Amino acid sequence: MNWLTNFIRPKIRSIVGQKDVPENLWQKCGSCGAVLFHRDLAENHNVCTACGYHMKISVAERLALMFDDGAFERIDIPPVAQDPLKFKDKKKYTDRLKDAQSKTGEKDAIIVALGKIGGNPTVVAAFNFEFMGGSMGAAVGEGLVRAAETAVHHNAALIAVPASGGARMQEGMISLIQLPRTVIAVQMVKDAGLPYIVLLTDPTTGGVSASFAMLGDLHLAEPGCMIGFAGKRVIEETIREQLPAGFQTAEYCRDHGVVDLVVNRSDLHNTLARLLGLLMHRMEGPSDRGGKKGKGGSASAAISSKVLAGSGSYASAALNSLNAANEDGQMSAA
Repeated sequence: MNWLTNFIRPKIRSIVGQKDVPENLWQKCGSCGAVLFHRDLAENHNVCTACGYHMKISVAERLALMFDDGAFERIDIPPVAQDPLKFKDKKKYTDRLKDAQSKTGEKDAIIVALGKIGGNPTVVAAFNFEFMGGSMGAAVGEGLVRAAETAVHHNAALIAVPASGGARMQEGMISLIQLPRTVIAVQMVKDAGLPYIVLLTDPTTGGVSASFAMLGDLHLAEPGCMIGFAGKRVIEETIREQLPAGFQTAEYCRDHGVVDLVVNRSDLHNTLARLLGLLMHRMEGPSDRGGKKGKGGSASAAISSKVLAGSGSYASAALNSLNAANEDGQMSAA
């Protein structure tokens, strides 16, 4: 058979020519094992057409899916110290950052965007899991603070879309400072009377789930996504008990009151538009809706505005103190 392989086959190939076939035409579902054509998968927003399993989706695709007509404006995030602790394990932290930036084309693990959903002004802070597992460091904390400030400035709703393994270990205590910073940033939005919605995606764990990700007015989740603090194995080894089936999934959390809605990706935009329409409409006073002002109504509105103004100033002061601590920690570490 050597003469067929060595002489005849190359002759035939040289005459007919060999076509280059892309390697990414098909993708296997991680749940049911179905082999899916890439075009069908893209049209279904990376959701398996056989079993409905939600595969990971890029941040750009998610933002385009959420906003009206896929139109949004990116909000710049203030720069932070790249390697405040001069951290090194098997590789320098600066090298890991450069690799992640080269791989994703982003500066860090969060993107903040401003646009409209259902005609309602909305700020979305979306995590990029491809960037060091979506871990939360100083830059991510700064992004969430900027998202909250932008929402208050534009009188817009805030939606957080976490996809993270938790705090970034390479930044030590500075990464942990971001937990209270993000909590206070969320409180600023709530003090302004603006909706704060969290869309939980796979995975939402660690310090992210221990801070802003569990403080939403409404919690939505993608089907099957993992939601928790510690991993299932760690919990089982700690309590020495077998955890129930489906533990830490979106559906389990919904059944036990942690999540309000489990929403398919194809229904996400319409669901958010409907919810924001209801929440933003309730924010409007009688004068905004063209109604009549009553004495009781105007007095109540005045009292509410004073209370919100006081709470907002408190949250701003607390955030300023944490910002100072954040900067001092970076400076002293440097």
